[in-house]
Amino acid sequence: MMALIDNAVYVDGRRTPDPADLRTAQEAARERDGMAWLGLYRPSAEEIRALAAEFALHPLAVEDALKGHQRAKLERYGDTLFVVLRPARYRDDEERVEFGELHVFVGPDFVATIRHAEAPDLGRVRRRLEQAPHLLARGPEAVLYAILDEVVDQYAPVVAGLEQDIDEIEDQLFDGATSVSRRIYDLAREVIGFQRATQPLVAMLQALLRGSEKYRVDEELQRSLRDVLDHALRVADRTGAFRAILENALTVDATLAAQRQNDEMRRMTEAGLAQNEEVKRISAWAAILFAPTLVGTVYGMNFEQMPELSWAYGYPLALALMVGLGFALWGLFRRRRWL
Repeated sequence: MMALIDNAVYVDGRRTPDPADLRTAQEAARERDGMAWLGLYRPSAEEIRALAAEFALHPLAVEDALKGHQRAKLERYGDTLFVVLRPARYRDDEERVEFGELHVFVGPDFVATIRHAEAPDLGRVRRRLEQAPHLLARGPEAVLYAILDEVVDQYAPVVAGLEQDIDEIEDQLFDGATSVSRRIYDLAREVIGFQRATQPLVAMLQALLRGSEKYRVDEELQRSLRDVLDHALRVADRTGAFRAILENALTVDATLAAQRQNDEMRRMTEAGLAQNEEVKRISAWAAILFAPTLVGTVYGMNFEQMPELSWAYGYPLALALMVGLGFALWGLFRRRRWL
């Protein structure tokens, strides 16, 4: 099944009859003195090579398009631009940024897009430009601007999703909950990935604007590109701030976790000390009660030959001995703070 989603030729910003196939697109554009705009979705290697042969694309750019998984970049091969973009969308249910990959070839009279993910919706970009023929009439650079604008606009929901999750993490840090280190770490990875996708856009747009005079880019398009650059700068700034916040949050979480651990150790120590004091008190009273019990036990033995059994003062002396030993032990334990 052919990956060619749309194949159109525009003259003065208006769509003309579609070419029969990819191989006749550029020929139709030249015959009509217009611009060909081809959109491919997950094409095969053979389809990319057919596109390269039709529009004489540079072998290095074709190699990158075949390999995929490229970083965001802008490269010029003669009069053809090769642009790699990393569109993104935020999956709130998974707290994950989902990245796509979009390759754009921009020549003097053609634009070819190779999309490897659902996002961005280039059909919406095409419809928007077809409704503004005065903008589409400015040529391939207008299509590139519209694609860049769509990709940068789609970063806004990602920024909002990341910001919401960071707010939740900040609340969790100080609500006495358990450590949120894992969530912070996972979100930091998403922010770093998003930063790698968005940060090169600033330099790419600045390079386009620097070359606008040399390549006679329409002045109105230059203003539009500056607007996209402003949005890209805001996204880059926010992403950098998110990364700093998460790094600080990870430090704070580690500090709070250490503090919670110290508090727990202190509570365990205090509980141990309290338990030790309780053991001391029990042992002291056991010793105090043991002394009179010992005396009573000795004199309770039923032996006929025992000293002092017939002594008149034996009974009161035994009682006095029991009480005296008890008070003596009580005093000793009080001095040692066992009681």
